[in-house]
Amino acid sequence: MNILVTGANGQLGNEIRIVSKNTADNYIFTDVNQVEGVETTYLDITDLVAIRDIVAKYNIQAIINCAAYTNVDAAETNEALAEKLNADAPENLAKAMKEVGGLLIHISTDYVFGKEPYNTPCKEDQEGTPTGVYGTTKLHGEQKIIATGCKYIIIRTAWLYSEFGKNFCKTMLNLTSSKPQLKVVFDQCGTPTYAYDLALAIMEILKSPVVGIYHYSNEGVCSWYDFTKMIADYAENTNCDIQPCHSDEFPSPVTRPAYSVLDKTKIKQTFGIQIPYWTDSLKRCINNLK
Repeated sequence: MNILVTGANGQLGNEIRIVSKNTADNYIFTDVNQVEGVETTYLDITDLVAIRDIVAKYNIQAIINCAAYTNVDAAETNEALAEKLNADAPENLAKAMKEVGGLLIHISTDYVFGKEPYNTPCKEDQEGTPTGVYGTTKLHGEQKIIATGCKYIIIRTAWLYSEFGKNFCKTMLNLTSSKPQLKVVFDQCGTPTYAYDLALAIMEILKSPVVGIYHYSNEGVCSWYDFTKMIADYAENTNCDIQPCHSDEFPSPVTRPAYSVLDKTKIKQTFGIQIPYWTDSLKRCINNLK
């Protein structure tokens, strides 16, 4: 199968580069951002004609869309751009796959939830109640993909981190090694997701895709405070005094979900996927970074 990956120089895209080497499929990695020494084909996914051209050129049968506008705070003042990248662009990819009978695997987010208070893991059929522009535009993207009538798999994930790019894990590794004290919020709960694990799950899904919306994160539940404590422990950054604090101590233009744990029953039952516990995956990532 010929598979196109968008946003290939981001966290998940880079992990797909690694795990796809063990498959018989042919991958074309695309991005608008070029990285020296990394083979990447330029593709602007807001340009439907360009997408159609590359789909025809390489006889693409599936697209994995890892591209998105992910700056949650900045989205509040860049709504048009966030809508273009998170909703209109995925619709373009869906249209291109619809035209050739191909499959679109699209990565979405736990931020489609959050406004309604709840304390049980979110299921795929739960109504989306985003609290800001980022979550709203990602929800629009899901809706636009489904409306095209293409073959789609939408995977909502959460708290993504990896060895690549900017992410919470790498930021906290730096801060806990350089600061004597750190305050981290304890009133937002979810589950960290190691991008490598998600990439492996996508490889399994591609073997026998079943259309629908699915949830994927690592197993377990924690707060950002718990996440930071484990990062520091595994990195042996013992000199930083990490203290829990409330979200309102860090004013933000958007209210983040207080509880966005994802129920992963459906993806496990449908594809027979084994999901690692979050601390086990975190330890592997930090060992790789070290």
